[in-house]
Amino acid sequence: MANMLGRMWKEHVAEISIVLLIIGLVTLLFGILGMVWTENLIDMLGVNESLLSWSLYILIIGFILTLAGAFYFYDFMRNKRFLLDELETNKRSEFMKNHAELKSAARHLPTKYQDMLAEKEDELRVR
Repeated sequence: MANMLGRMWKEHVAEISIVLLIIGLVTLLFGILGMVWTENLIDMLGVNESLLSWSLYILIIGFILTLAGAFYFYDFMRNKRFLLDELETNKRSEFMKNHAELKSAARHLPTKYQDMLAEKEDELRVR
């Protein structure tokens, strides 16, 4: 079960991190509004007062979700950009310099990028 969840996370890390970032931003916004405009939210929008008493906790959860989503999306984009930039080289010596880093970056990316790295290794006869 854990292996299946790990594979699903690896294959869809960009989409999941964007959803996590959006949920985190909405939660963060609600927590901030609940802390600042408590009485206005009760009067104008009819938000339950017991829900607004949890605003600090909602703010903290929103902050954590936003940071996690932003971190995973940044990490995905950084690894993807590095891999794609390095795969454009046609020189075997340049490819070999960064081969260990490329394998590490590809390990954290979806299978499509690992296949691209394997094709480039075959093309440059690297093993």
